[in-house]
Amino acid sequence: MAIQGPIPISFTQVFPHGCYIVGEVEQVKDFDASSKGRTVYAKDKNTGELVWQVAVMDADPTVKAGQKTVSVKILSPVQPVVPAALPGLPFVPVEFDGMTATAYVAQNTGRLAWFFLARPSFLRLVGWRLLAWWRLVWIYRRHWQPVMIISGLGRHLRGRDYLPRIVRVTCTSWAGLVTVRMLTGQSVKDWSDRTDHLAYGFGAQSCRVSIARSGRLLLVFPRRDPLATPLPAVPVPDEASVGPVEVGTCEDGKPWLLKVHGTHVLVAGATGAGKGSVIWSAIRGLLPATRAGLAQVWALDPKRMELSYGRDLFGTRYAASPADCADLLEAAVQIMQERADRYAGLQRSHTPTVDDPFVLVVVDEVAFLTAYQSDKGLKLRISAALATLTTQGRAVGFGVMAALQDPRKEVMNIRNLFPDKIALRLDESEQVDMVLGDGARDRGALADHISPIPAQGAGIGYVRLETSPDLIRVRAAYVSDADIRAMALGVTA
Repeated sequence: MAIQGPIPISFTQVFPHGCYIVGEVEQVKDFDASSKGRTVYAKDKNTGELVWQVAVMDADPTVKAGQKTVSVKILSPVQPVVPAALPGLPFVPVEFDGMTATAYVAQNTGRLAWFFLARPSFLRLVGWRLLAWWRLVWIYRRHWQPVMIISGLGRHLRGRDYLPRIVRVTCTSWAGLVTVRMLTGQSVKDWSDRTDHLAYGFGAQSCRVSIARSGRLLLVFPRRDPLATPLPAVPVPDEASVGPVEVGTCEDGKPWLLKVHGTHVLVAGATGAGKGSVIWSAIRGLLPATRAGLAQVWALDPKRMELSYGRDLFGTRYAASPADCADLLEAAVQIMQERADRYAGLQRSHTPTVDDPFVLVVVDEVAFLTAYQSDKGLKLRISAALATLTTQGRAVGFGVMAALQDPRKEVMNIRNLFPDKIALRLDESEQVDMVLGDGARDRGALADHISPIPAQGAGIGYVRLETSPDLIRVRAAYVSDADIRAMALGVTA
């Protein structure tokens, strides 16, 4: 029996490798019904809907050049709208739904041809998979051999090239991710030392290197900056919790959740880098726990400019002068040690309660109290108290968040006692490794390249966690003076 009418067919049967729109959506004319000065547009005989067509390019690499572009007709009462092109891709990748195929004999060639019809739901993108394929073919694989040889990551021996192998390419809205199998004998440092070569060779702004698994690396090539827009203050949480608290956004679009309970956090950045955004966002995230009595924030504000805006939040646990700061730190040490005596032999971790709340000691510009303090007695007291809190505090519910501008060892000699570190904009490239550890800048933590313009760079930085060697690029939300005053009123009300 002959098959009557259009044959239902799936998109993957027609375009197994996907397809791209390469032309405009145009309305199909009914040439038989049209006359001079009068245009009649075609309608589908079965549904009566208007017929539109669009040229698409088959992504199958085996298809001959002359056969790559085909026309797909679409049924819709209104003109379908083509989605915007994806960043870094010259064409729009699409997928058609409800496709049918009708065989006919082409009059110009006498050969069998196919008429493809689809519904207007073709606007559904399959974009990132096709973008990854396009970048694999036209960027990474195309330039792989010369970039590897010239950068020294590949070898040409006895007429043969020995190259690292591309395992996988994926794409997100902001970057290309290339998983690579290293050559035997290579190390992560071999790649991190050549991030500039890799970025330039593949036409990216920068390159970051991280370990995917043994013998494999993940290369991140950003195409745009998803953190370019300043972020408003994160809403105050509904539930009382001591963290992790949301303080901003990660580069991949996920919330930046900062752990404050069970750790200590060092925030380093030049003037105007956004240290206050990190501090106030963390305090903001602890507000419900503070109101419930499960957390306390102790504030040391030697500059008298940052934490003083929310002084009502801290009550009597606020100090500004060096002498008052020393007294407040020693009071925290005393409570910590008393709690440790009660916990001895009974428990090894802390659970916040009203009787034993989590205590976050926030120190703004800690270097003023340590390295730059002229009173040697106060300097020793403050340094000893901070060292005691950072070495003994987290098991019994005490955390320290310290901010400073100059991360040199002679300025902050206990920086290694902070498990989690944040590097905002820094003045010198050497300072990046001082904060985040050796080799951090070579792996792509370009904190010294962050824009000094507040709207563009304030709050942007890199995070190195105790639990992971990978570097995370983030942006802290901006907490305005009005937000701080509203927070203080909410606590005192």
